[in-house]
Amino acid sequence: MNRTLFGIACLAAASGVCVACSSSDGGGPADSGGGSDSTTLDAPGEQYLGEASYDGPTFGDGSPEASTADAWSTDALPSEAGAAASGGDGTSGTTPMGSCQTSGPGLTNCGANSETCCASLEIPGGTYYRTYDPVGIDGGVGLAPDGGPTGEADPATVSSFRLDKYVVTVGRFRQFVNAWNAGYVPPAGSGKHTYLNGGNGLNATGGGYEPGWAAADDSNIAPTGANLACDPIFATWTNTTGSQENLPINCVSWYEAYAFCIWDGGFLPSEAEWEYAAAGGSEQREYPWGSTAPGTGCPQTGCQYAIYNCDFPNGSGSCTSVANIAPVGYAARGAGLWGQLDLAGDVFEWNLDWYATYVDPCTDCAAFATPPARVLRGGAFYYFASTLLPPNRIAIPPTYRGNYIGFRCARAPSSRDWLVVTRGRVL
Repeated sequence: MNRTLFGIACLAAASGVCVACSSSDGGGPADSGGGSDSTTLDAPGEQYLGEASYDGPTFGDGSPEASTADAWSTDALPSEAGAAASGGDGTSGTTPMGSCQTSGPGLTNCGANSETCCASLEIPGGTYYRTYDPVGIDGGVGLAPDGGPTGEADPATVSSFRLDKYVVTVGRFRQFVNAWNAGYVPPAGSGKHTYLNGGNGLNATGGGYEPGWAAADDSNIAPTGANLACDPIFATWTNTTGSQENLPINCVSWYEAYAFCIWDGGFLPSEAEWEYAAAGGSEQREYPWGSTAPGTGCPQTGCQYAIYNCDFPNGSGSCTSVANIAPVGYAARGAGLWGQLDLAGDVFEWNLDWYATYVDPCTDCAAFATPPARVLRGGAFYYFASTLLPPNRIAIPPTYRGNYIGFRCARAPSSRDWLVVTRGRVL
């Protein structure tokens, strides 16, 4: 199938703006199988979160010294699994995340160095512009004479967090499917940025705070073999372990992406967090790796930066099978400022937010009250170059499954300075 055949009708946001439109050059989301919606499943219930134990120095009255957070053992707390899973250097620590408890393809052999697929890298907080470098009608990017960004607007400030180095692989997602088949659903209210706002999480743009997982959405988690095969040509899932474990999982709904991240000890990144990582923060990068054009040759320079335009694996410009989707981390020169790979290309990534007009100012903010569509970011294997730009965003219903949609997880900062410690418990 040539990429010029892909197309989809416009999906209109509440503002009436077309946010995901058809294109003659592969610019619109479409599936050879048309995509699908989730089926339903009864909720198995919630789970006990556990308590923390302390093995460190104390004050004269026997209370623990709050400054010695590393003396706390929080392995029993799912909400802290991410913090325990990554060392201070941003690499995998001694306690693996739920999806990397075992070794194998798509679990422990990602990227050029065949490392853990669960590596999660620290991103220091800061302020940047969410809108910059407008795309012209010819597909070009507007840059100032000095090569810097133009059209800067919609400032946002984000606190430090961690973002996984790799998009979630088929191998990692297989571990979650096993857990779901055994009855797992996220506890109600889980999946929040609990290190912010005294445990309340992100600031909601409409007022209030991040709600976390809603029990009413348990029935929207349905990673069955049939659902994960949403596209007969490009679906990466296989019902048994095979040769595609290192490919990014696709055909997942927003609900399954969020549930996976919670199960894995983290949460979905907010739209502001995801773009902050892709833009290199205040560097406002044209592409996640910098200003170098991604190129079109493959397997030469093009695929070293991003997997797009149907050029992987041989530069043909024609997408015909799952072979056009690269293993995660293949585009090694495309690393962002803090080391994350595939922030541009291969698969779009679900973000936490509902798609909405930006609200200014934004400090650790996210949109939680504007259905019907969630945000996708990052471009995909059959999309054109302008979709690789960090500010690019499209809107897709959260139940939708597409061959171009995957995700990665975010996590609490590894310093754990945000833990509130008091007499034998971590609050």
